[in-house]
Amino acid sequence: MRLRIVDAFTSRPFAGNPAGVLLLERGAFPDDAWLQRIAAEVNLPETAFAHPLPAGGDADWALRWCTPAAEVDLCGHATLATAHVLHTTGTATGTIRFATRSGVLTATTAEDGSITLDFPTAPLTVIDVPEQAAAALGADLVSAHDTGPNVGDLLVELEDEKAVRSLAPDLAAVARLGHRGVIATARAEDPTRGYDFVSRFFAPAIGIDEDPVTGSAHTALAPFWAPRFGRDELTGLQASARTGLVRTALRGDRTLLTGTAVTVIDGALLATA
Repeated sequence: MRLRIVDAFTSRPFAGNPAGVLLLERGAFPDDAWLQRIAAEVNLPETAFAHPLPAGGDADWALRWCTPAAEVDLCGHATLATAHVLHTTGTATGTIRFATRSGVLTATTAEDGSITLDFPTAPLTVIDVPEQAAAALGADLVSAHDTGPNVGDLLVELEDEKAVRSLAPDLAAVARLGHRGVIATARAEDPTRGYDFVSRFFAPAIGIDEDPVTGSAHTALAPFWAPRFGRDELTGLQASARTGLVRTALRGDRTLLTGTAVTVIDGALLATA
């Protein structure tokens, strides 16, 4: 069984967000415990497991995602990584439809190799700024939003890009906030650098202290920033140590996420289910 490691939302190796990708044989997934053991062994922010579905249905591939500690309902970078593997190996062409916990998601590869994901837009609800979140992040928060059940994150706005970049959160306190993770964001200081807003993402509750580039978080960032900029197409920089760019396009209840990927490791998984 082939195991690929793909850096997503980047055009160069050792940047963006790494994901493990396992393409399985047609049929049902192996048992949950095996999937989780593989994800823990790979020990990347996410490992994607996919198998082909019979022709004629609503989707072409079934897709699941696991962190080293838990299965998640939605993951952008590992979906992009899976589409990249399917496209670059010639296993699939055109638009690929994935059956997931969050419904059918599509990935379309352009001639330049960029991949656009069609994801559900996160429904944002304004909430009072939680004192615990401000204390956990060690920063003053301008506003806070709940991102709904699919994403399950707390989205908080900080004063400026410098505040986001300088965050050094208490990760144990972040894990106790009761959300999948915390998205911290601010407007870019200099939009001529090629991005409109910055973000960072902390999810210690699911085994990810800081995620390098979080596609699913941008389904909340897109509807948050679009009305503030007065346009639906924006570019976000996730300001982690590895960094990565996500182009977003808000389309009502759907959000398009566009990025590129590169395969850095292609090996064999010797332990079978």
